Amino acid sequence: MTETSELAAYRAQVKADLGLPADLEIEAFYFGDSPDFADELAELVVSGPKRATVGWVAEAELLEEPLPQVGDLFIILDGRGRPRCTIKTTETRRGPLLSVDEAFAWDEGEGDRTLGFWLEGHRQYFARRSKVLGMPFDENESELLFERFEVVHRAA
Repeated sequence: MTETSELAAYRAQVKADLGLPADLEIEAFYFGDSPDFADELAELVVSGPKRATVGWVAEAELLEEPLPQVGDLFIILDGRGRPRCTIKTTETRRGPLLSVDEAFAWDEGEGDRTLGFWLEGHRQYFARRSKVLGMPFDENESELLFERFEVVHRAA
């Protein structure tokens, strides 16, 4: 992703406001797999109900992306690449899709926040990712990283 001046300015502001070293790397990304979905999910993070996410470990490995660790900071972008907030990872756990529980589904903050809604939405999402990546996804076997986070800074 090409860094915009808006993102660079926001990154510098986060570091200044949180008293972080100027050379600290803070990755920026958006949730979801389309601009509209990214907008929707970014708004859920900024407004409060979304405090968790899940990622496919094999996808991160394929794309050579590091997996989030407790304490990591990330800038959340909307669907147009504008910074919306900065989050800090507070908890991670690995397991298959079907290891999710009602509390995690609630913390993801999407839809009606039920386990049923969460499972259906994530089955569809990982099916789409499977096709894009050309890798099989198995809800009983594929390893996911379940992550909880808190918002530590909001864009103006």
